[in-house]
Amino acid sequence: MGRQWLQKNREINSNKRGKLFNKLVREITVAAKSGVADPVMNARLAIAVEAARKASVSNETIDRAIKKGSGQLGPSADLELVTYEGFAPHKVPVIVECLTDNRNRTAPDIRSLFKKGVFGSKVLFLFDHVGIVEATIEKEGLDIEAIAIEAEAQNVEPLENVPEEHTGARFLTDLTDFEKVAKTLRGLGWSVTTSEMGYVPKDTVVLTPEQRTEVEEFLEAIDDHDDVHRIYTGLP
Repeated sequence: MGRQWLQKNREINSNKRGKLFNKLVREITVAAKSGVADPVMNARLAIAVEAARKASVSNETIDRAIKKGSGQLGPSADLELVTYEGFAPHKVPVIVECLTDNRNRTAPDIRSLFKKGVFGSKVLFLFDHVGIVEATIEKEGLDIEAIAIEAEAQNVEPLENVPEEHTGARFLTDLTDFEKVAKTLRGLGWSVTTSEMGYVPKDTVVLTPEQRTEVEEFLEAIDDHDDVHRIYTGLP
């Protein structure tokens, strides 16, 4: 659905792991700011905390991020979501979402990272704006189509890099339904790590292996930026 490129190499070095931790902590901070500072009463926060724990972020770091976002450590974090559009090499459409406290710093940085592509071209019309729920369960060989019907998701696809003896799926929903689908899945015993609004390409761009490698290197350089939160692409 346009993010699989990000999943192919999850064997990451310590530097990349640190950047991943920062992104997870930042999502916790924003989630805590957007609602109550209790995961039981804040679905977005609960999912952000679960994703961080799966990535081995310490409980102390998670607690500090919640307190920072909720203002318990002083003024709450002043972060805003900014979206940039453009093309990667070989005319692959790209949407980049950033969480930043200074868009005047972030915009020039992202523009610079697009030097091998085209920054600022409007590509949102090439995507469907949908709800996205990613989840796993410690059971093998489940019929994810049947689970999607039970959870009232509109579409489903297998999740990449799922642990052995698990089933993983990415459920696609109407924009207003993703929290309901996530809640249903949790009730069925699934572990939900993503529940958000995102973008799915209407059509994907077919590339040669060499071209795909070039595009993935371009995307990974953007993803390494500290302010980049999510990237959606036209890759299959």
